[in-house]
Amino acid sequence: MEISALTRSVVKRNHAVISPDGYINSRVPGWDNCTVNVIINEQMGAHLCQTLITLNEISVLTGATLHSQLFFYVVEGRCTATVGGETNTLEKGQFVYIPIAKEYKVDKPEPGTQLLTFHKVYEKLDGYDVPPVIFGDAANIEGPTYLGDAALRLQVLLPDTLAFDMAVNIFTYDPGGHLPFVETHIMEHGLIYLQGQGVYMLDKDWYPIKKGDSIWMAPYCQQWFTAMGKEPAVYIYYKNVNRFPTTV
Repeated sequence: MEISALTRSVVKRNHAVISPDGYINSRVPGWDNCTVNVIINEQMGAHLCQTLITLNEISVLTGATLHSQLFFYVVEGRCTATVGGETNTLEKGQFVYIPIAKEYKVDKPEPGTQLLTFHKVYEKLDGYDVPPVIFGDAANIEGPTYLGDAALRLQVLLPDTLAFDMAVNIFTYDPGGHLPFVETHIMEHGLIYLQGQGVYMLDKDWYPIKKGDSIWMAPYCQQWFTAMGKEPAVYIYYKNVNRFPTTV
């Protein structure tokens, strides 16, 4: 018999590890006939929202981006996305970036399709237009080595221009690959593991991590990761970028 009081999930002041064993479903207006798990949210102290949505054959997601931009990534399955009059079929590994002031619709899913979302309030920069809608495919994006280490590869999914105040990347670690130093920085992270396993160090605490786990890291939460096991560890993550680092 399993002991129901055990979990690998941890929520602390400046970081969290959320494993699927603790998911509780949420109801989101406009996202109908689907299962929504809100994994990261402002109410835990974050400045982003990250959700995981599981669709069935009659699921439909509709809405409009007002102050927050929205990024959909297909973790598993297939669906159709319509944004600003443009419709595309999205399959595993494909994504759509939706800027502010756009209506969207996701429908016609394959049963069991899972979508990851990142949401961030958009901070417009003077002299730069709001970014356009972007449909993309991670399979078509190069993954150069990270800091010259052949065991680490980083794919940048959104254009690296000052019009964007958020980045979404996919980080791949070969077995035994690890970050070359303990990172200490102002950027906040939200991420979910797509494959593999390893050990993550967050603010001097050590956590076993595997496929399906999500992590939130507040600014200046020290971080380090090493991949373990027999397959690469892969996670997709958000970070805030390209804006003046103070609200004063």
